[in-house]
Amino acid sequence: MTSDKRAGYWKANLTLLVVLLTIWFVVSFGFGILLVEPLNAFSLGGYKLGFWFAQQGSIYTFVVLIFVYAFLMNRLDKRYDVHEE
Repeated sequence: MTSDKRAGYWKANLTLLVVLLTIWFVVSFGFGILLVEPLNAFSLGGYKLGFWFAQQGSIYTFVVLIFVYAFLMNRLDKRYDVHEE
């Protein structure tokens, strides 16, 4: 792999990480702490939505982001021809 390809792969990898971690931060910190009062006006399963995001929503989001990361990294590996057989 050339140094240009390595740099492109690393940049794409870091971009993906930044996007996914930003989503996780917004859901866990933003929805669970900063926006808890406006979200508590709504209910989900009998619980206030702000409470639900603080207790369960951020965990569910994290698990979904793990699968999204694995899927997108496999695609990125294939694009840069560094995938496993």
